[in-house]
Amino acid sequence: MDALDSAGEEVSLELPLLELVRTRASQINGCAYCVDAHSRDAQDGGESERRLFALPAWREAPFFTARERAALELTEAVTQLNISPVSDEVYAGAAAQFTEVELAELIWTITIINAWNRVAATARPWPIG
Repeated sequence: MDALDSAGEEVSLELPLLELVRTRASQINGCAYCVDAHSRDAQDGGESERRLFALPAWREAPFFTARERAALELTEAVTQLNISPVSDEVYAGAAAQFTEVELAELIWTITIINAWNRVAATARPWPIG
């Protein structure tokens, strides 16, 4: 897993966006360890508590940019493939906000955090006090 994760370290996407994506996927997957870790990483990177608290309701909250919304929508679609495939509309929305390379980086990030969530939710490491 570390080798797969490190393949995405040299990305052009902004770190705050990546931490929002990682946090949102972890919320959906119910991985307490990952939600804690990525929420803290987001805060350490300057993310506000207000936006982190609103993340589960990002569609209704006014504090997310069009780029962030496209990333979060793609994150939710990829994370919930068991419900339905990623729609052409969702993919096109993301493609409109990201370059081809950025979109590939985003998809990789979403894929890796989902894999980590599954490992952590199964192994059950607990957030550190």
